Amino acid sequence: MEVIRRGAEAEIRKGKWMGRDVMFKARVPKAYRDPELDSSLRTSRTKNEARLIQEARALGVPTPVIYDVDVIGSEIVMQEIKGPRVKDLLDSADDALRERICEEIGRMVALLHEGGMTHGDLTTSNMIFADGRVWFIDFSLGGKNATPEEMGVDLHLLKEAFQSAHSDMLRFYDVIMRSYSSRFARSDEVRKKIKSIEDRGRYT
Repeated sequence: MEVIRRGAEAEIRKGKWMGRDVMFKARVPKAYRDPELDSSLRTSRTKNEARLIQEARALGVPTPVIYDVDVIGSEIVMQEIKGPRVKDLLDSADDALRERICEEIGRMVALLHEGGMTHGDLTTSNMIFADGRVWFIDFSLGGKNATPEEMGVDLHLLKEAFQSAHSDMLRFYDVIMRSYSSRFARSDEVRKKIKSIEDRGRYT
């Protein structure tokens, strides 16, 4: 199997599972942790991420189909979403496609937040454009029963991602926020939290 990414917590591999093209996400053991604690953490985080991916999908957010969860091996087998990362596509797309993508991002974030969920690592690197839709991947830092503060952190992180990776396209972050605000009843409350988060960062 082809290893496509090694992160601090997990290894992502590409391969086949029961005739399907899939991605394997395995949380790797940490030698510095007590083995029993390490196993427990990897198991709980694997189950939690698989659950969040499925629940986000139930809310209407495109996410990979989960085919199998190996609790002992701390591995998720999921559908391979075939398409470019949004991070890469925004760089090469024309403005019409950029606007369409950002409108869809706002709509998907609104669906998540309306369902009380946060993604936790909301960057354009964790989105794939395929079949005309924006798919969200990597829910390892996601959560449920989210507060407006946590929703604000989600969107603040996305803004920082735009400032870092797409600094010449910040106007399209405004498209995301307009789309989000038109679809989420509590968006004013979340916007206030975003401003508060930004102000705290400015004065610390």
